[in-house]
Amino acid sequence: KSPAARHYPASPMTRRKLKLGYLTLAGLNAFATGYYFTYLFFHLASAFHFSNLENLAVAATNGFVYCVVAWYGGRFGQTHGYFNGLKLGFAVMGLGLLSGILLPSGAAGQIVTVIAWTLGMCFTWPTLEALVTEDEDRVGVTRMVGIYNVVWASGSGLATFLGGLLYERWGARSIFWLPAGIHGIQVALTFWLERRYAIEHRNATAPSPSVSGPALSDLTPTEAEAAHLSRTVAQSFQRMAWLTNPFAYIAISTVVPLIPALARRYDLTPMYAGFFCSVWLFARLGAFVLHWRWTQWHYHFGWLLCAYVTLVLSFAAIFLVPQLWVAMLAQAFFGWAIGLIYYSSLFYSMDATDTKGVQGGIHESALGFGVFAGPAVGAVALRFFPGLANMSTWAVSGLLLVGLAGLFWLRQKGRSR
Repeated sequence: KSPAARHYPASPMTRRKLKLGYLTLAGLNAFATGYYFTYLFFHLASAFHFSNLENLAVAATNGFVYCVVAWYGGRFGQTHGYFNGLKLGFAVMGLGLLSGILLPSGAAGQIVTVIAWTLGMCFTWPTLEALVTEDEDRVGVTRMVGIYNVVWASGSGLATFLGGLLYERWGARSIFWLPAGIHGIQVALTFWLERRYAIEHRNATAPSPSVSGPALSDLTPTEAEAAHLSRTVAQSFQRMAWLTNPFAYIAISTVVPLIPALARRYDLTPMYAGFFCSVWLFARLGAFVLHWRWTQWHYHFGWLLCAYVTLVLSFAAIFLVPQLWVAMLAQAFFGWAIGLIYYSSLFYSMDATDTKGVQGGIHESALGFGVFAGPAVGAVALRFFPGLANMSTWAVSGLLLVGLAGLFWLRQKGRSR
């Protein structure tokens, strides 16, 4: 049976082995997606002379497709089985990237490749998030979300850090065949994990424990009131995290397409641009480790607010301050802020819920909205105000301030209940 059938694992040892396999899939996915999507913009700029506006338009296309389809990807895994969702997603991603080599070499072929690859990705991240937290109690969810974040952030950071070197040594076509090969390995590993799961769980029929706690009707009046208050607070923080995470990805998805422009500003080759622009990724990794081991930030509004204000200020500093050392320091703060905001969204999505595939889809769909909105706003600003320096940065910064106002509104709304 698929993990979506919700059975006890046969033993704690079996659970750990399977979770290690899921985490391996997540790490490979992060490296493959990070390498392709980061260095795609170098390829588009060098091979097709894409401007900042056109690179932002490609990023917005990716975000729009992901926002629309990721929600369905999460539901697909929940309904039809997580392994089926992963096999479909990895296969489509790999075939989509191969089309980048096989299709005509024009820019339109590259856009088709991005769309096909994104469609496949919609079935992977929500499902992986569900798998690593499935059959866990509340303490287990906290632990597994932390480990998952560290694993995928490590893969993503290494992809950007080493990607420039790989791009220079192996050529632009490596952004297609290397990730496609990794996705092929993921398909094979998914088949193996599915068989392993079926063998180990064949005789396991006891239903898994609910992570949402006992029903309110089973509690005393005092306990029921406390449980209701706790769930109300949890839902309030979940909504705030679902708001802030898309805005965090508005910032991220504006930074990534403009990496070639930053490289030109500081006269960096793709290799050194990879080193420079991976600072925020490793800062995010450090934030994941910190907030995994130190959990006092859970359900504390001050930490979420501090991270969001830091996000706004550091994003602006990366593009508006011309000194290299300031940009690197701003990236460090940017990475910390992104780390806490993303961690909050995923943790609050998975905490106290049984439909983890659906929740993962909602989390990823909201993320996709940010990936769409940031580049879209930046592209529109460059289209209508091409003569104004840093117009895209100012436009996106203004959009981030709208998110700050929304965060305060949700906080006040949650308190009034």
